[in-house]
Amino acid sequence: MTKNLAYYVKKFSPRVKVSNPIGLNVSPDAPNKPILLLSIVEMIATGQITQNQIPFNAELIATFLKLWSHLEPVRKPDIGLPFYHLTSDGFWHYQMKVGFEGLMQARVRIRTPSTIRGTVEYVYLDSELWQLLQNESDRTILTHTLIDSWFKDKTQDIEPLLQVNAFAEIEENLRSQGGKIYQPEELKDEQKVIVRDGAFRKIITSTYNYTCAFCGLQILDTDGKNIVDGSHIKPFSKFYDDRIDNGLSLCKNHHWAFDRGWFTIADDYTIIVSDRIREVSPNAKPMREFIGDRITLPAQQQYYPRLDALAWHRENMFDVA
Repeated sequence: MTKNLAYYVKKFSPRVKVSNPIGLNVSPDAPNKPILLLSIVEMIATGQITQNQIPFNAELIATFLKLWSHLEPVRKPDIGLPFYHLTSDGFWHYQMKVGFEGLMQARVRIRTPSTIRGTVEYVYLDSELWQLLQNESDRTILTHTLIDSWFKDKTQDIEPLLQVNAFAEIEENLRSQGGKIYQPEELKDEQKVIVRDGAFRKIITSTYNYTCAFCGLQILDTDGKNIVDGSHIKPFSKFYDDRIDNGLSLCKNHHWAFDRGWFTIADDYTIIVSDRIREVSPNAKPMREFIGDRITLPAQQQYYPRLDALAWHRENMFDVA
């Protein structure tokens, strides 16, 4: 069968309707899949997805939750279900992480957010579908196929909704508040936790200009991906503190070292390194040579690391045997 536009229009449409016990014609499909597909199409159109490698990330989940809240407000959203079950439609393929390649052959149902994030590197589409989605007119046809087939009564609501970057709105709202301290009951929905975590990390890394506060390393690729992490000074697992001044932008190595108390930061923002570590670093500056150096700080003083957070780290994490 030729995988052309007509083929995918059919794929994006509901299955043939069947009669239910009381005689009404209904589709056997729930709208989970079309809402996820609309999310993907929207993110391609707005440049949030630029290659045929679709990660299960905060941006995708935020887009899905935004559409779900308007299109299916009664039922509880669960992006893991369509993310997994679309694999049965023939055009949606899991690329597994190293060591987990056998799970799909074993027909393991990889459909909870935590399982997907732990085992799936990304999803990729049929190359034919990906190419169609790069063309604005073909993308419009597929978008309207989803809308007209599944949400015809809400067409006027969907069109402007597709122009809203849900993740950017969440990020900007949190930034305007200086971040947030969460209550435990706000963290029960795993999907929202992933979005929260993604927003915090993006805010922190951008606040530090995508630079490691410890060593000054900055590496960016053409898609805007970078090498640094948005890390917490006081652990989120204990304090639920996503305020910007509880964050540091650190490269992978120094994030790991900070979380293990191999170095800490004084109240004047200078670096203190543990005497317990032994380091061989022939091609890079050893950690101990940073002792007394001032960390890279944000441009805005209001986002400098909070002194009580730094004191907590020195007293509870630094140089703890």
